[in-house]
This record gives sequence, structure tokens and C-alpha cells, in this order.
Amino acid sequence: MNLDHSIALKALGPVVLAVVAGILPGRAQSADSGAIIRRIDAAAQSRYDHVLGFTDIETYAIYRGNDETHPAASMTVKTTYRKGVGKSYQILSESGSGILLHFGLHPLLENEKAINVPGNVERSWFTSANYDMKLKPGVAQNVDGRNCLVLTMVPRRKASNMIDGTMWVDSGDFTLAKIEGVASKDPTAFSGTTRMMRQYSNIEGYSMSKHARAESNSSLFGRTVVTIDYGDYHVKIRQ
Repeated sequence: MNLDHSIALKALGPVVLAVVAGILPGRAQSADSGAIIRRIDAAAQSRYDHVLGFTDIETYAIYRGNDETHPAASMTVKTTYRKGVGKSYQILSESGSGILLHFGLHPLLENEKAINVPGNVERSWFTSANYDMKLKPGVAQNVDGRNCLVLTMVPRRKASNMIDGTMWVDSGDFTLAKIEGVASKDPTAFSGTTRMMRQYSNIEGYSMSKHARAESNSSLFGRTVVTIDYGDYHVKIRQ
């Protein structure tokens, strides 16, 4: 092979790679998707490793029918999280329907407490161990001023807190910005399909819940919406 021929082949190298990528787009996209998913997993593990504890104030509200202005019941809670222990809740105030508080919001706190027990909490992480994730190639969206990649997510098991839907992750640090979809398992036999959404804030480099919403419709209870707003975080980080 003469020198001119060798130089020409080297010059054509990037063109050949581009052609191969065009012929086999699935492989290239799969490689990109795999790398991104590993970064998402790493961000979730880093949060668990470094967030030693936090407190925040959470406001819960239940709305019935089409009225999302006046809650039928509401509750303000101080939440305390300690790594290796889980979450505890102190109810600061309650108002509205005693029935909805007793059968709706109080069980919700107990469920959250059970989910966050060590050994359980890892099963609810938004990671590839719990979800089959796929990157939507070429799709980027802005979520609360954060440039985000978008992925589909399908739970690997059915549970009322597992979401079949879409995930938005910050393209810079791969922390969660938003998740949205339907519960893979109805919370009760009477609730009907439940649509869920949760938004996250980046606090000291880690995703913390900002706002959550769950909406269900059933022939027995009609339309019910539950919202949770999170604020006043005090976070302890491992240095």
C-alpha cells in the first residue's frame, strides 16, 4: 500500500464510521443510552451514600371532583429522614374531612414510612435495577430551568409506588428532575388507574422532592387528587 493510499484511507475513517452509525443506529443509540443509564444509577447511589439525613415540611391535600382550589382535607407534616433508619413523621396540623384524614392521608404516611425502611427503600429507587429504561434519542426538554434528557421507564415489578411512564434527568449531573406516569398496580381495588407525577429540586447536588401529584378515577369514588408540596429542607451531607 503506497503512502497516498494510506493517507486517503485514514481520511475516510470518520466517514466510514458515520456511515456505519447511520446503517446501525440502534447500536450507537444503545451505547449512548447505556452510558446515560449508568450515570443515573451512579447519581442515585451517590445520593444514598452522601445524604446522611434531612428534615423538611410537607403539605398534603386531598381534592374531590373537579375542585382543586379547596381541599377536602389537608395536613402539614414535619418529616425526618436518617440514613439506615428511614423516615418518621410529626403531624403539625390537620383540617377538613376526618374520614379522608383517617382513611386517606394517615395511611399515606404509614405507607411512606414502610417504603423508606432500609431494605425496602432500595426497591423504589429510579434505577436500572428496578426499571427498564430507554433513552429517547435526540429529545431534550427544559424542566424548571434545567436542560433534561428524557427516558421511558417500565417497572420490573408491579407495585402501587412503581411508575410506568417517563423520566427527566438533568443532562449535566444526571439527577432526577421529574417523573410522570401511571402506577403499575392500583393502590386499592376501588381506586382505579392512578396517574402520578413528582418534581424534584437540586439541593446541594442531590435530588429532593419538590411537588407530587396523584390522580385517580373510579366509579365508586369519582375523581380524587392528592398533592404534596415539600419545602424548608435542612440536609446533612457526608463531607
